[in-house]
Amino acid sequence: MPRRHATLPTAIGDLLVVADGDALAGIYFPGHWHPPVAGSLGVEVDADTDALVQRLGSELGEYLDGRRTEFDLPMAPVGDEFQLTVWRMLGGIRYGETTTYGELAERLGDRNLARRVGGAVGRNPLSILVPCHRVVGADGSLTGYAGGLDRKRLLLELEGAEVVGAAAAVLRREVAVSARRRW
Repeated sequence: MPRRHATLPTAIGDLLVVADGDALAGIYFPGHWHPPVAGSLGVEVDADTDALVQRLGSELGEYLDGRRTEFDLPMAPVGDEFQLTVWRMLGGIRYGETTTYGELAERLGDRNLARRVGGAVGRNPLSILVPCHRVVGADGSLTGYAGGLDRKRLLLELEGAEVVGAAAAVLRREVAVSARRRW
């Protein structure tokens, strides 16, 4: 099958799905930070008639209904060696758990790589399936997500992940800003 794309309606909004042959190459939210390059989408197909896109829709539906914790879909993301390494690491973050950019960098052997790890996480082309939503800031805050922080929070809450740290981090920032205003 040639490279192709379809719009897949889901409970969390329409997703642009890009497939290459028998594997998924991209899943993008509207307004995605790093959308696919113009001309790289291939032919447009109907989400209801493409078997791979149908299967993705079924598995995403089960995930969003709380009936699936892992995906069983072929994936073929395109990135440099570092990005591919980070994306494989993201695949190892279990359902309902979170990690930080610094922890991922430490697993690579150098905590100073945290920003570079963040860049790779932000360029993950397979939203949800490669669970970049499970990466949070060092203080537990919900940091950027290509699908928006509301979706990130929704996905983490769906998985039962602890997001209290995020609320505490926001509160700490609000208190700090408030304290600066008084002086």
